[in-house]
Amino acid sequence: QVQLVETGGGLVQAGDSLTISCAASGRTVNTYVLGWFRQPPGKEREFVAVHTTRGTKIYYSDSVKGRFTISRDNAENTVMLQMNNLEPSDTAVYYCAAAPFRTYWTTSDYYNKRSYSDWGQGTQVTVSS
Repeated sequence: QVQLVETGGGLVQAGDSLTISCAASGRTVNTYVLGWFRQPPGKEREFVAVHTTRGTKIYYSDSVKGRFTISRDNAENTVMLQMNNLEPSDTAVYYCAAAPFRTYWTTSDYYNKRSYSDWGQGTQVTVSS
């Protein structure tokens, strides 16, 4: 099991940038996939980005591709999400998620919130127009 704590959310204006971070703790963090999901108001939780254990696979949702960058520091057990050119539609609670790395996962597994076993408490990102 991995414990996850997100930080860095806040209120920004459209076009601004913001970086949120997730600190992971646990003996085997470096064997876990770490990703970001978000839940807009009144909507379901959706995939944003994921970074596998050794960076061999990095995926983004179409809605954030080209604007968001996920990075991982294995020495510090953190995963960051740099968000540029933010839009009001990016307003959501952002959740860090973790799952044990599985060689048999397909792309759809990485995108599926049910694939992840551990979740942080979430951090609010609000983008005003």
